[in-house]
Amino acid sequence: MTDRRLGTPGDTRTCEKGKAAGGARWKVPCGVAFAWLGSIVCGGSVTAANPTPQQALSLKPVQPGVEYQLVDPEEVDGCRVEDIDREGWSGWRVVAPDGTVLRRFADTNGDKKVDLWCYYQYGVEVYRDIDANFNGKADQYRWLGNGGTRWGLDENEDGKIDRWKVISPEELSAELVAALRDRDGDRFALLMATPKELEQVGLQGAKLEQLSEKSVRALRDFKDFVGSLESFGPQSEWIQFAGSVPGVVPAGTDGATQDLLVYENAVAMYQDGTQSGQLLLGTMLRVGEGWRLIELPSIVRGGESIAQSSGNFFTPAIASPVETSAQQLGGATQELVNQLESVDRKLAATTDKTELAKLHAARADVVEKLVEAAGKNAEDRATWVRQLVDTVSMAVQSGSYPAGLARLKQVADRYAANDEGLAAYANFHAIGSEHVLRNSPAEADFAKVQEWYLESLTEFVDRYPKTPEAAQAMLQLALSKEFEEQEQEALVYYRKVASLFPRGDAGEKAAGAVRRLESVGRQIELEGTTLDGKRFTLSMLRGRPVVLHYWATWCEPCKQDMKLLRRLQAQYQRARLEIVGVNLDIGRQQAAAFVKESGLTWTQLYEDGGLEASPLAKTFGVQTLPTMMLIDSTGKVVAHNIRAADLPDAIDRMLQGAASGERRAAR
Repeated sequence: MTDRRLGTPGDTRTCEKGKAAGGARWKVPCGVAFAWLGSIVCGGSVTAANPTPQQALSLKPVQPGVEYQLVDPEEVDGCRVEDIDREGWSGWRVVAPDGTVLRRFADTNGDKKVDLWCYYQYGVEVYRDIDANFNGKADQYRWLGNGGTRWGLDENEDGKIDRWKVISPEELSAELVAALRDRDGDRFALLMATPKELEQVGLQGAKLEQLSEKSVRALRDFKDFVGSLESFGPQSEWIQFAGSVPGVVPAGTDGATQDLLVYENAVAMYQDGTQSGQLLLGTMLRVGEGWRLIELPSIVRGGESIAQSSGNFFTPAIASPVETSAQQLGGATQELVNQLESVDRKLAATTDKTELAKLHAARADVVEKLVEAAGKNAEDRATWVRQLVDTVSMAVQSGSYPAGLARLKQVADRYAANDEGLAAYANFHAIGSEHVLRNSPAEADFAKVQEWYLESLTEFVDRYPKTPEAAQAMLQLALSKEFEEQEQEALVYYRKVASLFPRGDAGEKAAGAVRRLESVGRQIELEGTTLDGKRFTLSMLRGRPVVLHYWATWCEPCKQDMKLLRRLQAQYQRARLEIVGVNLDIGRQQAAAFVKESGLTWTQLYEDGGLEASPLAKTFGVQTLPTMMLIDSTGKVVAHNIRAADLPDAIDRMLQGAASGERRAAR
């Protein structure tokens, strides 16, 4: 959220303030004026002395976590505030008794408004907030000196960084640790190379497609990944970056049109209390003046050796971080891991379908051997079984290894006979993979496939009723009942999930779906934050009819609906029709960019979590996109799931009903 404390460069109001160098009047953000000179009224024209050291030192950076020099309260009175002595600039600097510079606040363009807020550490500038477009709001944030090289851009001036213009590999790894620690999908998304950026650096063809897919998948899987982390807690801290020298992928390699600067398999070391660990970062690619990640990191906990050494371009010898323990992988296991890496490298370089199928089978062979090598170590065994399920199911669903379905169906019986949770995991993925495979042929009978799928899910729920996968199966069953307009049957499933899994994402979403299905004729509320950081409640729009539109940038039908929504907004302008978009992308950045490029003018809400876990999705149990709700001017729901094509008639009927009601009331 934007820092609105007094003295931050976030407030756009201005007040005339004091004499700068040369005696000219100039302006600072109104909050700053109040912090420095309590007697000045916003908009007043008062010439005053320089602020006191205490007033000047009360200002704080917009971005959190900046390390800059603070002054003990008993030493503040010994500091002094001086006019800036620099040609073309006016403003103040704060100096310690020994002459060390502590702060600098400057007008650099002569418009009599502060546009630079600088913070020092032991006399060296380490950070500055910048108002580059001179409108009274900070829109850039730079770390300098021994504070680092980061340079963040805040395109909508909401106090949050929207894009890293400059970030080093070391700082990128520190930001990654912070994003994982805070479970912050937005922060993580800023570190990932977008398909557009990959294209801009000269990638094309199969390599562009491969890396774009990895990046998109990483964003999609971020929530599940951080949910599985046990070694990251609120106190986790980045300790060190370790990596060999970066390498150059010369133009022409894999069709690249220009040289690429790349790190493969650098390591970020972190600590959480007494536990330490390492993150294997995979490929890091230089984009412009900054660096970007391509995929999710791999966790290596304290005491383990780093076994992975594969990459997307080449495989240099990776750095050897400081060992935290003498514990190493067994020789047989290490050899199997090496074999796994070899297969992965071949998979990354192969597009031939026949060869892909062979490689996926070979990979599954190696993982099965790793399962056996785990012996009686239940935790390691379960980890490898889950990886076996993941690797085979993904290969089957991608169409690269259809024969793997038979193998997937055997996993539960072979490796999880005495572990209900693991068996449920394997069998649920087998059902999902077979569903995709059955639907793959163009001539597939969708109705018959769907009938088989629902029967399989029903049997699965009966067999594993209290597992997390059962919750997902019941949500799918409930959704199918909604599509069939059998809402009472859907409610049975939703209520069961809400009852059995009240504290999980599935339970919260099911409770929201119950709320939505029972909402017609009732007043509803929806609370959230807009894309530009403002708080929003649906009740703010009482007195106006509302279309609530759930969407994401990856949903093409959603984008088609927006064309109709534009027309409806104009058509029903006299009725004061409001449209409220609810974006369910994983990262805020994609949504904000699309809204800006498309010129959408209505309110857009966003909360972290995407379709699976955003509080906005959970509120009404939204599982599929697009989803639209029509709400009348009293805040009561008219339709809880309406198609775009049906909106015009529904709005007409709603408005006619409202008019009739008003006439009856007038009599």
